[in-house]
Amino acid sequence: MVFTLPKLSYAYNSLEPAIDAKTMEIHHNKHHQAYIDNLNKAIEPFKELQDKKVEELLADNLKIVPESIKIAVKNHGGGHANHTFFWEILTGNKKENEFKGKIADLIKKDFGDFDRFKAAFSETAMKRFGSGWVWLVSNNKKLEIYSTANQDSPIMEGKKPLLGLDVWEHAYYLNYQNKRADYIAAFWSIVNWKKVEEIFKSV
Repeated sequence: MVFTLPKLSYAYNSLEPAIDAKTMEIHHNKHHQAYIDNLNKAIEPFKELQDKKVEELLADNLKIVPESIKIAVKNHGGGHANHTFFWEILTGNKKENEFKGKIADLIKKDFGDFDRFKAAFSETAMKRFGSGWVWLVSNNKKLEIYSTANQDSPIMEGKKPLLGLDVWEHAYYLNYQNKRADYIAAFWSIVNWKKVEEIFKSV
């Protein structure tokens, strides 16, 4: 399998003003493509890996990946998996942004209400030092908020991502500069809760 850049289901400007079109274009077409190119290069000598999905490569802390390319696959395979997931849970459609469904009910149950969940998620995003991600995951059917460094993926730890936010500076710096808090606040207006619900039901 040669990994390829997934097409977006929306235009680059669809997420404005939360994420500007230029950032989306560079993030998707340059950064994500680079992760894919480097992942393909890493696994090229290993035919037994070339028919695997990226989730299989990352599973169980990259158990099936040879030691010589583990770091490359963790970084670039993680980057590919994380970004592919990220694009899917974003939307410019207000109807898809409605917080409802079984995932909404469980979030309210586990965190008290949406505002408390939002505050906990946002705080975790702010506390991520340097580059990384913040996640809502299903961990053995229980909801958990936590963050990962660089392009580490929850898949490596057997956790199922339900919601994720990229807090690398390249995800927001053109528009927000050093104001990560403003970027995090804007994120909530473009979450595709309809897609999150679909992912949750598939767990």
